[in-house]
Formats: sequence, C-alpha cells, structure tokens
Amino acid sequence: MLRRILATSLVLALIVPVVFAQVKHPIKFEDMMKLKRVGDPTVSPDGKWVLFNAVDVDLDANTRKPHIWIVPAAGGDARKLTDDKAGEQHARFSPDGKRILFHTTKDGTQQVWLWDFDAANGKFTGEPRKLTNISTEADGAMWSPDGKNILFVSEVYPDCTVNDDACNAAKDETAGKSKVKAKIFTRLLYRHWNAYSNNKRSHIFVVNLETGKTSDLTPGDYASPPFSLGGQDDYAISPDAKEVAFTSNREEIEAASTNNDIFIVPIMGGIAKQVSTNKGSDSTPLYSPDGKWLAWRMQLRNGYESDRFRLVVMDRATGAITNLTERFDQWVGTIAWAPDSKSIYFSSENKGESPIYRVSVVGGDVKQGPSKTAAAALATHPVKEIVRGHDDELNITADGRTIIFTKMSVEHPNEVYRLALKADGTANGKPEQLTHMNDAVFANVATSPLETFWFTGAEQAKVQGFIIKPPDFDAQKKWPVKFLIHGGPQGAWGDSWSFRWNAQMFASNGYVVVQINPRGSTGYGQKFIDEINGNWGG
Repeated sequence: MLRRILATSLVLALIVPVVFAQVKHPIKFEDMMKLKRVGDPTVSPDGKWVLFNAVDVDLDANTRKPHIWIVPAAGGDARKLTDDKAGEQHARFSPDGKRILFHTTKDGTQQVWLWDFDAANGKFTGEPRKLTNISTEADGAMWSPDGKNILFVSEVYPDCTVNDDACNAAKDETAGKSKVKAKIFTRLLYRHWNAYSNNKRSHIFVVNLETGKTSDLTPGDYASPPFSLGGQDDYAISPDAKEVAFTSNREEIEAASTNNDIFIVPIMGGIAKQVSTNKGSDSTPLYSPDGKWLAWRMQLRNGYESDRFRLVVMDRATGAITNLTERFDQWVGTIAWAPDSKSIYFSSENKGESPIYRVSVVGGDVKQGPSKTAAAALATHPVKEIVRGHDDELNITADGRTIIFTKMSVEHPNEVYRLALKADGTANGKPEQLTHMNDAVFANVATSPLETFWFTGAEQAKVQGFIIKPPDFDAQKKWPVKFLIHGGPQGAWGDSWSFRWNAQMFASNGYVVVQINPRGSTGYGQKFIDEINGNWGG
C-alpha cells in the first residue's frame, strides 16, 4: 500500500508542473495594455545607475502616463521615482552626477525640473524644483558638460521678437479664446500625421542655471531642429560647453527638400555657421568626448527620405569630413561615441534585426592597432558587429567597459540590457537583462518565437519572410493565415515588438501570421530599397 501511495505521489509530482505550464493563455488586448513601455535609458557619470522611462496605460481612465525609474547598472531591483499623477519623463544626469533634470506637466504645462541625487545609494533628496517657466513649454532638455547651462526645445511663433515669451503667450491666448477654430496656412509642412504646426517653429533655447536667463539660440523662421518621427536628438553641446551643433533645413521650399544641414552656434548666442556641405540630409550631430570630432548621419540624395544613412565625422580643426561607412551597405541608426573618441558604436537594421556595430574613427580597427598615417587610417574603417538582436538607444559608460541599451523581440517588448566590453571594444560575454518590468504579465501569457525563411523573388532576388504561429499550434491541423504587409514602404518586419501591429496579437486567436519583407524593405542593402522606386506595384 505504501509503495502504491509513493508511486502515485511521484506521478502527481511529475504531472503538476506540466499542468502549471499549460495555464498560460495567448496574449489578449487587456494583457497588452498591462505592459509597461520601457525606453530612454541613460547611465550615470559613475556608471552605477540607469534611469529609464516606463509608460503605464490605464484603460479605465483612457490615459498613458510615463514615469521615471532607476535600476543599478550592475543589476538589481528597479524603483519608480514618483507616483505623481501628471507623470514625468526624459531624465538626464548632471555631469557631476549630483542632480537630474526631467520633464513633467505637474504645474499644468510641460517644463524642465531639477532634483538632487545621492549617487552613493541611488536615492533622490529634497523636493523637485521647477527650472523653466516658458509659455510654449519645454522639451528635449540636456545638460551642458560643465553643468552651468541646460538646452531645451520649444515651439514659438517666428514673428515674435526673440526671447519675447509674452508675445507667444498672447498669441496662444488669443487663439484659445477665438470662436473660430479653423486653421489657416500659407505654406507647406503645416502638418505631420495628426499634429498641426499651428504656424510655430521649433527653436533651441538655453537657460543659465545661475542667473535663470533664457535665450533663443536659433531665432528666425526656421525649424531648428526640424520635425522628427523619433530617434536621437538633433542637437548636441561640445565637450568644452562653448558650442552647440544643431540640425536645420534652410531651404526656401523645405517641403520639397530633405537638405537638412548641420550648423554650429556659440552656447551663449550668436550667428549660426553651417558646417555640412552635402546636398542631402545631415542630421543627429554628436561631438566626440575629446572635442576633436563632430559626427552625424548623412544621406547623399536630396529629396529622397529613404537614401542610405551614412556615418560621417568632421575634423573640427580643419573642417574635413570623412565618410566612415561608405562600404557598409546598411542604414546607420542611433550613434554613441566610445569614451576614448577612437570609435563609434551604432545600431543598424539587418535582415529583421538591429544589431549594434562599432567602427573606428582613426587608427584603423582597435584590434589591429594604429595605422602608420592618418590618411591610411581614414582610407578604411572596418565595421565590427558587437551584438545581435533588435537593439537601440545606446549608452556607453565613462570607462568604456559597458553598453547600456534597449532590446526587444517578437516575444517581448523593450527592456534595458547591459553588455560588458573587452579592452578592444568587442563583446565580453552575452547581454544581461537589467529590467524586468513585464515579467509578471508574461508569467501568464504564452507567446511564439519568430521563424524565418527565404525564397527567390523577382529577378532572382533573395527575399526574407517570417512566420509566427499561435501558441497552441498543431502541425497536424490546417490553420488560417493572416498575411501582414508593412507600410513605408521603406520599412521592415523583423524580430521586434510593436504596440500598433503586434504579430503575437494577430496569431493569438488561432492564425498563422506571415510577414514578408519585399523590395523596398530596409535591412537588405540600398539596391533592394531603391528597386521599388517608381514601381511600387511591380
């Protein structure tokens, strides 16, 4: 009898885990809305802490609120800074690591606030205090490297006198009180998607922390920086804190041109000077830590938004511009300088992923040692893949030994990861997940991995496709198919998560999902993209 009981207990012990493993259900809309949308990581100057955003969705209230969280860079539990109903976002450490800036609308309009930070224990002290009070609101704030000034962007009326906030406030008040809500425009570029320009221009402002004086660095009837659908900042401050580089389109008919250019201006104001010479788009400037170089992304063809994004650097002493990725037939995405200023890390779409790469600026590849001459070094710039996956939002710690970044997949939305680096800048092991903001949801939700396949398309081109099966897929049964077509058309499906067109959601109610990256898709070389031009239906 005892033997029979023990045998029965053993069978139950073996069965129970299987039963528990099967309680997961295919993802539902309600599950999707419980997920926190993680992004915008930034690492502290000492490399010990990471701030990041996490957006909370409240279905009942029909709201989305961002909040700032902090997590140890070495791993540990993440903590939310506040539960303020207004929410807060865009946290940035001061150069000395003793304060952060962030955006919040807690006083009714979005402004820049400051908060003291104790780097020893990762806690904030005292109460946050408001820095800006501009009627047109503040966005995209960043510290100057000396900690004395803060840049931010605000949309203002170009016909108001420079630094005349009262004029902007009066115009907004008049428009708000008017019974006529029709919008009148006399020029193009009056709307992007569902956002109207309201005849305003984005300008870059600087506020001095000691005096509180706020000045417009980019006055005039130009957008500086121009409209962007997201990504890296289109402005930066030099390491000596004396100069600001920014992107602007100064063409007479900007709607018919993509000729964005890079300009520089003294941080305390003055005449802006154009430093880029390319007829296509130049954007996302970023100074090297040693101040010798200014890097940016370049597209050669004017008027073509889907030209290849190259990575170039300008020698600030001579003005000479060098293309680092001419032989790299992929788009350069987010860029980040190595602390020694000898190389640049960047993300780039490649066959359904967005790996992180590294390219040398001078001296050839770091692993090979320095070249004999600068000319020989600039003649070839080997690009090295550092880590695979769908990665973005790169941060390099001050010691150059760690990359902090976001990573996603078709089975999981963004989380923050860290990757240790060797002395030569290559990966030291595998990425480690720092945040686990959505583990509780996925403990009850079943997802399916991405399966890839290739086939021969028109003109013998190799075309990639992907399959996502429902979690309860049975190969012995027939299943209906959902065939997804991506927009752009210069875009791509891949091993990534979307809160708009989510492959897991499409598959969850019993469909096999098929996604194809046809001609025009990104991540397969520029020729593959260009072949759709003038022949979208062919």
